[in-house]
Amino acid sequence: MRVRITIFILLISSFSFGQTPFLRDAVSKLDKALISKDTTTLKQLLHKNVTYGHSNGWVETREDVIKDLVSGKLAYYSIQSDSLTWKAEANWASVRSKTKAEVGVNGNRMELNLHVLEVWLKTNKGWQLIARQSTKL
Repeated sequence: MRVRITIFILLISSFSFGQTPFLRDAVSKLDKALISKDTTTLKQLLHKNVTYGHSNGWVETREDVIKDLVSGKLAYYSIQSDSLTWKAEANWASVRSKTKAEVGVNGNRMELNLHVLEVWLKTNKGWQLIARQSTKL
């Protein structure tokens, strides 16, 4: 019985850790899609029920994020994240980072230092962002 439990735990652990490269790829693709305003990739990576919270308290839906990027209301010029920490389970993961972002809101360009928490969900479309919240550092 102990051997079965040990094997089970090892299988679950390897599955969770095996997902990390795919998750890391999704996080990177999201940043690139925000900068390039790649709506096709954003539609793949943003879950239909995502809540996308900004450091000013502004919370957007998937449609809001895409609409505001396309209209120019919101612009990402650069996103640099470090100190990333990952917690992954079978079908969900949390990612925390310290992020330096150069953004524009209604034409006003600014540089932000943020702490970002993202919650990702593993779906049949791959990893999708279900929740994001940032706070100013």
